[in-house]
Amino acid sequence: MSNRQQKQAEIPLSPMAQASPERRRSLAIGLLRAREAVMSHFRPILAAHDVTEQQWRVIRVLSEAGMLDASEVADKASILAPSLTRMIRSLEERGFITKHKDKADGRRVLLRITPAGQAMVDEVMPESLKVYADIGARFGAERVEELLDMLDELAALRLEGAPEGEE
Repeated sequence: MSNRQQKQAEIPLSPMAQASPERRRSLAIGLLRAREAVMSHFRPILAAHDVTEQQWRVIRVLSEAGMLDASEVADKASILAPSLTRMIRSLEERGFITKHKDKADGRRVLLRITPAGQAMVDEVMPESLKVYADIGARFGAERVEELLDMLDELAALRLEGAPEGEE
């Protein structure tokens, strides 16, 4: 045994390294890797339309839901409120969304997609649907649906009061 191998053999393993292979697998890292694999197909599409992933999520949520309270948009788009506040300004300046104060409750900010924002969604969606079809063909459409169901169940386990991540 070389000196290097002998020194490595003397270094105790961390508790994580001593854990069984099943325990060493990280759900969080696995989810991040899967997200990156999926998003690698969408990033070029969004970049070609000069829209960030977060901006796309906001625009898409508003496209699907119509007018929403800013806190609802943040929740549905998985974006932290401070990030959404900055994003609202940018999307409004670009003409993709409008912002209104709720007449019944002046503290609430209501967001709505504009015709320009909807036109951008209509332009991106066919490309996006092609990516979804390709993923379905390669991974299996039924497996994609099962995975989405399981992810919904996993997301429902979030502890009340625990801070939400942005991405």
